[in-house]
Amino acid sequence: MVARLIDEDPEGAYGYSRVALRLASRVAAVREAAGFAAYANQKYSEALAEFRAARRMTGTVELWPVMADCERGLGRPEKALDMAGAPEVHKLDKAGQVEMRLVAAGARRDMDQLDAAIVTLQSPELASNSVQPWTARLRYAYADALLAAGRDGEAREWFAKAVEADRDGSTDASDRLAELDGVEFVDALDESDGEAAKASESEENHGGEDGDEIADEAADKD
Repeated sequence: MVARLIDEDPEGAYGYSRVALRLASRVAAVREAAGFAAYANQKYSEALAEFRAARRMTGTVELWPVMADCERGLGRPEKALDMAGAPEVHKLDKAGQVEMRLVAAGARRDMDQLDAAIVTLQSPELASNSVQPWTARLRYAYADALLAAGRDGEAREWFAKAVEADRDGSTDASDRLAELDGVEFVDALDESDGEAAKASESEENHGGEDGDEIADEAADKD
């Protein structure tokens, strides 16, 4: 239930996770789910505690990147960077290592180290032409860092590459690209409402003119 709700109703997911914790706090999957529910609600201290508990129970390192991101959320980017250089990172699969790179780059940005963030994201995974589950987010993060550094031309190129890789709409890369290109989107509903208002006003004006003509004709007959 927590997994199903976490995207569309994070508060509801958090509520379910608290109930699950009361019933099965010794189950690693429950502690992990509770961690993600707390994380989705920006309760980073609580999330970190749950992730640590789940890791102690399972001994796996797959939660290492999100634990580091919790440190960022708690205002400790230096701790997140320490975790990015820890031996545990080498035990992560490719997806986990890319996630760790994203967290490390975010920590650099938290510390106003834009150039270091850009360098952190430069990697074989970023340069690869193959599209993997992490490709869109990696390209997006790189484009966003370039834009923050004032490198608009390069940022546009990488936002375009992010759009190519973003097959499920996980980022707003297309909107960012359009913004850089100066494209403005008009809400179709607002436009329709405007046209309807104009039509109504026109009808009222014509109706008034017709009424005046009828009144004039009646006066002439009298």
